[in-house]
Amino acid sequence: MRSIYKTWGVGLVSSLLLAAPSYAQLKSNADADEDNYSSVTTMGVTTNTNSGLLGGFVFRQSKRLGGTFLGRPQFRYLAVEVVNVKHPKEVQQSLGFSGSRFVSGKENYLFVVRPQYGREISLFQRSADEGISINAIFAAGPSLGIVKPYYVEVNEGNNRKRTVAASTLITRPGQPGSGAQPIGSGGFFRGFGESKLAVGANIKAALNFELSAFRNNTTGLEIGFLGELFPQKITIMSGAEARAFYSSGYITLFFGTKK
Repeated sequence: MRSIYKTWGVGLVSSLLLAAPSYAQLKSNADADEDNYSSVTTMGVTTNTNSGLLGGFVFRQSKRLGGTFLGRPQFRYLAVEVVNVKHPKEVQQSLGFSGSRFVSGKENYLFVVRPQYGREISLFQRSADEGISINAIFAAGPSLGIVKPYYVEVNEGNNRKRTVAASTLITRPGQPGSGAQPIGSGGFFRGFGESKLAVGANIKAALNFELSAFRNNTTGLEIGFLGELFPQKITIMSGAEARAFYSSGYITLFFGTKK
C-alpha cells in the first residue's frame, strides 16, 4: 500500500513540474486580459438580520488607487446606506378584516443613514469577459439615526377612532397608559415631525462578488457583517431591552457601471 502512495505522489509531483511552464504561460495571458477598470458606481437593495425582506437602499462607488495593499490592487470605497432597523420581536398583526396591520408593542421606528469610507481590496480578478471577481471591503463611518414615534389607530367607542403614539398606550411604573387598544396602523408618515436624531458610528467588513458577464456593466452581491454603536440606548419595542449597540449580517444586491 505504501508503494502505491509513493508511486502516486511521484506521479503527481512530476505532473505539476511538467505543467508549470504551461501554467505560467496561461497565467501571463490571463493577467494581460484581466478586467481592468478605474471606477465602479452601483446602487442596490439590502436585507439584513435586523430588517424585513427589504432592509434599505445602498449607493456605492469604488475608485482605483495608485498603490497596492499586500501586493493586491486597492480601491477607495465610498457608500451611503439608508436602512430601517427593526427589532427581532416585531410581528405584524391585524384585528378582524377592517383594521390595517400593525406591530403590537412597537414604540419607535429607527431609520439610519450611514455614510461610509474605506478600502476595497481585489482578491481575485475576473477576465475581461467572464468569471467572477472577489473583493474584500473594510469601511466605517457615522450613523445618523432617526428615531420616529410609531403611531397606531385606536377605537374610543361609538365608532370613534383616533390616531395616537403607541408609547401613550403602554403602562410603565408610575406612568399608567391610556388603556385603549390599537386596531390598526396610524400611517407611516405620521410622527416624522416628532423625530429625534441619534448620532453614532458604524464599521463593516464584507466580501464583494461581481457576477456580471458584461464588460461595462456590473451586477453582484455584497455579503458581510456590520456593527453600529449609538451614545444612548434606543427603544424600538416595549418590554424588550433598549440597545445602544446593533450588529447584523447583511446581503446587498447591486447593479451599476464601471469604467
